[in-house]
Amino acid sequence: MENPSPAAALGKALCALLLATLGAAGQPLGGESICSARALAKYSITFTGAAHSSDYSMWRKNQYVSNGLRDFAERGEAWALMKEIEAAGEALQSVHAVFSAPAVPSGTGQTSAELEVQRRHSLVSFVVRIVPSPDWFVGVDSLDLCDGDRWREQAALDLYPYDAGTDSGFTFSSPNFATIPQDTVTEITSSSPSHPANSFYYPRLKALPPIARVTLVRLRQSPRAFIPPAPVLPSRDNEIVDSASVPETPLDCEVSLWSSWGLCGGHCGRLGTKSRTRYVRVQPANNGSPCPELEEEAECVPDNCV
Repeated sequence: MENPSPAAALGKALCALLLATLGAAGQPLGGESICSARALAKYSITFTGAAHSSDYSMWRKNQYVSNGLRDFAERGEAWALMKEIEAAGEALQSVHAVFSAPAVPSGTGQTSAELEVQRRHSLVSFVVRIVPSPDWFVGVDSLDLCDGDRWREQAALDLYPYDAGTDSGFTFSSPNFATIPQDTVTEITSSSPSHPANSFYYPRLKALPPIARVTLVRLRQSPRAFIPPAPVLPSRDNEIVDSASVPETPLDCEVSLWSSWGLCGGHCGRLGTKSRTRYVRVQPANNGSPCPELEEEAECVPDNCV
């Protein structure tokens, strides 16, 4: 980001950040939009994070996490991470504010918090630990709430799981198994890690559904006036119901292996036919690949001609 003018550098925005597992909704609350000295923007959020400048990075895909983020991802201990954030703010003046929010107590729910951003510290990063898990989390890396010279009225993102690269467990309840040497942050997908024991391993899916959705809404009223919107949550865990905002994952047809060839039947002195079959294991859905032929024939010499 370019160095702002002295006036723009004093611009502030108050935001409310809302995090909801398996879906959420937010409404813009309005206000002066210019990222200037008198502009104030507010948003609502949920987890441990910071408002910062481009000089600071809490976490980044394909990079190593800090010791503090490792402790948070593995054990939920935020003290060391908070100290790292505060130290970066003191040494580089790169962090304007630290924020956190209560954990979502069950598989579906929501949590929220408020944060303030400035023109020079308009980036927001946060992490939310997945519990239980070896070192998995969802989060946002350096989301800029200032679009050009104007504060964003609203920003909404679907969140997908990441591996912090510090523990090699494959399942939610895996025992501690440190990754040596430490690996970088990687996105967990339906086929990576490519191991049947992986809790997210669904190779027939082109993509995993989002684990959570975060909505940041700019506020112009007093922070106490913000009421988090009620999220539209599914009736069952990991079931996507809002097809308009979250595209359904294509599901390809999956068939069994071929059966053995059947007996060759036919008239004496002529070639006969034999056949084999297979059956559908998973029906296609959401424009996934259709099923192939389920029966196949081949010529043969009759076993018992007639």
